[in-house]
Amino acid sequence: MTEAATPLSVVGRTLSRADVAALLAEEALALQFEDCTFDGEDLSRLVLRGAQFFDCAFIETSFERTDLRDTRWMGCKGRQADFHLADLTDARWARCDLNNTVWARATLSSAVFTEVKLTGAGFHEARTLGLGFHESLLVGVDLRGMSFRKQTLSQLDLSDADLAGCDFREAVFEGGSLRNAHLRNARFEGADLRGVDLGGLKLASLGAAFKGAVLSHGQAAALVEELGVRVV
Repeated sequence: MTEAATPLSVVGRTLSRADVAALLAEEALALQFEDCTFDGEDLSRLVLRGAQFFDCAFIETSFERTDLRDTRWMGCKGRQADFHLADLTDARWARCDLNNTVWARATLSSAVFTEVKLTGAGFHEARTLGLGFHESLLVGVDLRGMSFRKQTLSQLDLSDADLAGCDFREAVFEGGSLRNAHLRNARFEGADLRGVDLGGLKLASLGAAFKGAVLSHGQAAALVEELGVRVV
């Protein structure tokens, strides 16, 4: 029987691509990074499957086409990092700052983001089967065409987000916001929206997309008042 790999812990270092490649050359070792800095480095196409990152910084780092399956990221800062075409299947992110990151055409199957800041991030054409967001800041994010059908969406701030073509049918929103979101061709049939902020949405632009959706009396009144009708 093969013994489980002993984690190789790297603490408090500033690492270049060459440093990471050297660590990867130590075969059968699982990598664990704590309080490390990768800012601006090119880590594209490396195989970092199963690596763990605690309180690390990778601002403007490139992970293009990198194998990041089964990785864990806790308390990290990665503003403007590039995950274009990376494989992040089963990755887990918690309490991270990932504002303005790029995830175009990345594989995010069964990945989970919890308490993550993703303002301005772009997920265009990402593969997202089973992707989950929880209690996260998604202001201005590009999620075009993504499916959230039958999901429970807990405390997601989707203000100003581009949700064109998204599928929210039968989804349950627990708090959060859709204020001023772009909803062209999005679908909300049967969704429970009673807990979400719908400020800025125009009733005339919703059309049949909200057929069968559940709203509170206050939400319905606010939407009707957008037409200049007083609700008393």
